[in-house]
Amino acid sequence: MNHMNLSITDILFRPDAFFGTMMNEKESLKIPALIVLAGSIVAAAYGYLIGGLTAKMMASTVPGIETIITISTIGGALVGTFIFWILWAGIIYALSFAFKGLGSFSRMLQVVGYGYLPQILGSVITLIAATQYIPKITVPTLSSAAMQDPAMIEQTMKAFMHDPAMLELTQITSLITIVFLLWSANIWIFGAKHARQLSPRDSALCVGIPVVLYVLYLIYNIGVM
Repeated sequence: MNHMNLSITDILFRPDAFFGTMMNEKESLKIPALIVLAGSIVAAAYGYLIGGLTAKMMASTVPGIETIITISTIGGALVGTFIFWILWAGIIYALSFAFKGLGSFSRMLQVVGYGYLPQILGSVITLIAATQYIPKITVPTLSSAAMQDPAMIEQTMKAFMHDPAMLELTQITSLITIVFLLWSANIWIFGAKHARQLSPRDSALCVGIPVVLYVLYLIYNIGVM
C-alpha cells in the first residue's frame, strides 16, 4: 500500500500506521515541504495583520514604514516556518543519538514535516481570531520626538501589547499554539519511532523533552503578560 493513498486523517489520527507504511518507500520531502509551505503562508497572513498595527503606530513619523514592515513580517513568517521545521527535526534527531537511533536526517525531516499538519489548522484558527480582535485594538502613535527617545518607544510598545484586545489575542494565540503543538508532538513521536528505529518510550522522550520545555516557556510568557 502506498502512503500517498492514505488520507490526511491517517496522519492526524493514525500516525503509527501511516509512518509504518511510509518507511517502506523512498524518502521524499516534496509533500512535507508543501505542508510546511502551506503553514508558512497562513502564518504570513497573520504576520501581515499584526505588522499592519505596528506600521500604523509609526506611520506618521517614518515614511514608507508600512512597506518595510509588511515585507519583513511576511518574509519572516515564510522563512521562520521553514526554520521551525528544520530546528525541530534537528533537535529530535540529535536527542535520538542518546538512544542509539538509526536513520537519516532527511527521513527525520520528512516525518516532522508531516507532523506539522496540525500547525496549519492552529494557524488558521489563529488567523480567524486575529480578524476578530484586531479591529478592537487601540494602537498608540509615536511622534517624531518620541521616536528619538528609547524610553518613550518602550513605553508605547508596552501600552500597545497591554491593550486589552491585544493582550487577549496574544493569550489566545499562545494557547492555540500549545494545543496544536502537542498534537504535532504526538505525530512526531510515532514518526521518530519509525524514522530513527526507536522504542516508543525513547521516541517519546526525544520529542517530549523539547516540546515540554517550549510549552512551559509559552505558559510562562502568558503568565507575565
